[in-house]
Amino acid sequence: DWVGGRYSVWSAIGLSVCLYIGYDNFHDFLAGGHAMDKHFKETPLEQNIPVLGGLLSVWYSDFFGAQTHLVSPFDQYLHRFPAYLQQLSMESNGKAITRSGDYVKYTTGAILFGEPATNAQHSFYQLLHQGTKLIPTDFILAAESHNPIENNKHQKMLASNYFAQAEALMIGKTPEEVRAEGAADELVPHKTFLGNRPTTSILAQKITPATLGALIAYYEHMTFTEGAIWNINSFDQWGVELGKSLAKKIQSELETSGEVSGHDASTSGLINAFKKKAGIN
Repeated sequence: DWVGGRYSVWSAIGLSVCLYIGYDNFHDFLAGGHAMDKHFKETPLEQNIPVLGGLLSVWYSDFFGAQTHLVSPFDQYLHRFPAYLQQLSMESNGKAITRSGDYVKYTTGAILFGEPATNAQHSFYQLLHQGTKLIPTDFILAAESHNPIENNKHQKMLASNYFAQAEALMIGKTPEEVRAEGAADELVPHKTFLGNRPTTSILAQKITPATLGALIAYYEHMTFTEGAIWNINSFDQWGVELGKSLAKKIQSELETSGEVSGHDASTSGLINAFKKKAGIN
């Protein structure tokens, strides 16, 4: 009962995963996580991948004002991976109180979001390249596809976009380069890219159970590193309690007829509007 839900896949809770993917695959998954655990424990800080990831995250957040962290896999099999990481990151480090009970004087807990790059490229990558927000981004790619066709053609297409996006975000495009392409003067500002947008490129051999285990463990240790620097407890989640306790009271009010008045005006008004529409009054 001491294992937080967001860390429980390694515990007995992972039995359901084991039953679904088979023991051999689950063993490989655990082995991948263990390898990253070992790396985090034994590797010098200057070469420690989760430590470096955590340091960069704090650096972008507290010194460059970044409020978000994008994880964008170039692999459809990882399409729900960013959602998994949302709980890991934001429930762990979405805190404003230090371990000593004081209110922090700096930014903590980035807003983590993500989408497979093939979708994101045509939805919100525009904001990455030319928006006013600094959004540190993790790109994830495997060299080998689970569905190779025509000499790995599709994976090469993915890889070309993986490299191109990181390069474009880093280097950008100057007004001089835009003019050299013959763009009309009025379009030059619109086709200019400032660059200097931070990315972390994660390249794996293939998305296997061991790879997934290592990726999850990497982000776990990265999250812990952030919490250690911010001096917050990454292993509690008191923020989820208040809404739950209020919901219990409101649920009982929804079981009875008549208007409610024991809340603030906005909440009472909303509850009463719901009861009216639901035919409870």
